[in-house]
Amino acid sequence: MKTVEKRVREIIERVKNQGDKALLFYTRKYDGLSLKPAELRVKKAEIDRAFQMVGLSFIRVIEKAKKNIEKFHLGEYRQITRKNRQFSTGTSKGIRFVELWRAVERVGVYVPGGKFAYPSSVLMTIVPAKVAGVGRIAVVSPPGKLNSEVLVAARICGVEEIYRVGGAQAIAAFAYGTRTIPKVDKIVGPGNVYVTTAKRLLFGDVGIDMLAGPSEILIIADGNANPDYIVSDLLAQVEHGGGASARLITTSKRIKNIVKRKVKRKGVHLVWVESIKEAVRLANEFAPEHLEILLEKPERILPEIKNAGEIFLGKWSPVAVGDYYAGPSHVLPTGGSARFCSGLSVKDFLKRMVVVACSERGLRSSAQDIINFAKAEGLGSHAESIKVRLKK
Repeated sequence: MKTVEKRVREIIERVKNQGDKALLFYTRKYDGLSLKPAELRVKKAEIDRAFQMVGLSFIRVIEKAKKNIEKFHLGEYRQITRKNRQFSTGTSKGIRFVELWRAVERVGVYVPGGKFAYPSSVLMTIVPAKVAGVGRIAVVSPPGKLNSEVLVAARICGVEEIYRVGGAQAIAAFAYGTRTIPKVDKIVGPGNVYVTTAKRLLFGDVGIDMLAGPSEILIIADGNANPDYIVSDLLAQVEHGGGASARLITTSKRIKNIVKRKVKRKGVHLVWVESIKEAVRLANEFAPEHLEILLEKPERILPEIKNAGEIFLGKWSPVAVGDYYAGPSHVLPTGGSARFCSGLSVKDFLKRMVVVACSERGLRSSAQDIINFAKAEGLGSHAESIKVRLKK
């Protein structure tokens, strides 16, 4: 049996060489749909019909959630770019610099399909890209789950360039472009193992956000926690399927035993520890995607938490609030990558450039140091580029 990576490499190569023809081949092979090239892109009339099918209550929910997400990311954006237009005093006299932030020009969003449909992922990827100022945003999603809710969410977010393509072939299309799907500069959004493998193999030809794996939650709880809340939050996480995991670390044997009686699901792990300090140590070691803190005073241990994709404080903050409505993107690092990686944000759609402006006085005052440095590295032409400016 072929390995996942070998299959993905074959898909990438075929899409790179054959373009739309390969997309149609794999859509027929893996999704069971025979499409014509003109049917790869979702038409405006189909999105119009989707609005009629979903109902007003869903539209209002999407609009409210979008407003929350937009407000959060606007705050991020303003904080990042507040010095965009002014020079700062440099590191030496006569040297000034400024950081410039520019949006990625073209972004491709992957919206997963499979067992469920994810209009929430549409919001959590497109909204921060829009706030950052991305000029072109395109969406791909497997045909089987490209439902009305996904189409409605995309239009409400201001995107109507949507393609019914999924899997590794969709990632390859974004990376190289086809006659129907123009290439992008960066790809964001979670997917299955084939999507993640394609993103890993194509990084360098195209930018990616992260290598997302199965979803996960870790709950730290003491004896004051409500076991019913814990049970519901563990079950909510493993509901994702696909290897999703849910962990409870508690200082209460009573809580652990109650939860053990009520939860009989694969992927759920229960751990008893003697102290909250030990629970925090284990949580930092695991570096979960979602960390729930169900303690009497959860904020007390917040300074000790070093590794987590997103933290949910207290009994009124289940992960579902963050999944759909709170504001920060739910596209988060998994598999322990929260040790070195952050969740999707406005920053992922911005590039930082630094402008250096040196006056004659500044160059002359620093010249000998720079020349000596260049000589130490054996780069004579570097030194000469300074010396030539010092000649009268």
